[in-house]
Amino acid sequence: MSLQCGIVGLPNVGKSTLFNALTQTAAAQAANYPFCTIEPNVGKVNVPDERCEKLSAIAGSAEIIPAQIEFVDIAGLVRGASKGEGLGNKFLSHIREVDAIINVVRCFDDENITHVEGVVDPLRDIELIQLELAIADLESLEKRIPAMEKKIKTEKEAIAQVEMAKRVLEILKEGKAARLVKINSAEEEKLLKELQLITSKPQLFVCNLKEHELAGNKYSALVEEFGKANGYKVLKICAQIEAEVAGLESDAEKKEFLDSVGLQETGLSQIIKNSYFLLNLITFFTVGPKECRAWMLKKGSSAPKSAGVIHTDFEKGFIRAETISYQDYVSLNGEEGAKLAGKLRLEGKDYITQDGDVFHFRFNV
Repeated sequence: MSLQCGIVGLPNVGKSTLFNALTQTAAAQAANYPFCTIEPNVGKVNVPDERCEKLSAIAGSAEIIPAQIEFVDIAGLVRGASKGEGLGNKFLSHIREVDAIINVVRCFDDENITHVEGVVDPLRDIELIQLELAIADLESLEKRIPAMEKKIKTEKEAIAQVEMAKRVLEILKEGKAARLVKINSAEEEKLLKELQLITSKPQLFVCNLKEHELAGNKYSALVEEFGKANGYKVLKICAQIEAEVAGLESDAEKKEFLDSVGLQETGLSQIIKNSYFLLNLITFFTVGPKECRAWMLKKGSSAPKSAGVIHTDFEKGFIRAETISYQDYVSLNGEEGAKLAGKLRLEGKDYITQDGDVFHFRFNV
């Protein structure tokens, strides 16, 4: 499965520097002028998971293949983007295609780096972007609702779709995000998702700070307060540090550098992990002599759906899933130990996959 996180923000806040560090490339040009990024850059990033190393060591796997998330560096948004200002139309079309949004917020002063709004004010920047996204969704729904209403006469399901659209419309008219509409059932959640609104997507906020202010400053404190009040996760990083770490070749060099700046792990690792959580994903594993592979899956998915992540034929012909929990696999030293201890289970079509499950699927071809 391919899932994307869009990196967004105003011009010159560090989006492209962060993207380059995330993907350990220089694919996204980083420069001190607006609209440096026009077409979105896309990069796949490995999800950090130490369980892969442990499983591989026990099974003697020749290769480790981690789960991956795609990150998309999207052109900077400016005031009036919903009306086509700057690269607004392109920005909004690209952001509609991603599964989650990572908002990079400038939280540092630097007279050598211009700010598109003139002065640094993270709350104003956040409000500007959120308002532009809400306006874009509002205008989109206002255009679509009349067409949806025409379908009511011939399609019964259109009634519920129109009702949901109108409920969301009232929220958007207040300048608020579609995610704030009250959802009462799984069916309503599905209806909201089908509307494909930008402001219904999960969001993560990243404060970009100077190295000497990495613990936080007056700007990041404001963003953290905003996050607490609105239910958003907020991370603090220095994009420049992350870029320097990403440029180092060995793990030893990276650890030495992190130690020198007082960090236990990179901000990028935090972003990747939180993006995984943001998308409501879990990991299951397939382990053998050839490879140990991590597969990402939506939380709450069944065993057949898990099999389908590997290959659609596995889902269609699903019979059973030989299942060992990660803890049992490690503590009992692999598949044979788990079998002897009675910890290998045969799970059927109704089994809900748990994070860390080690699977071997039985299926008809």
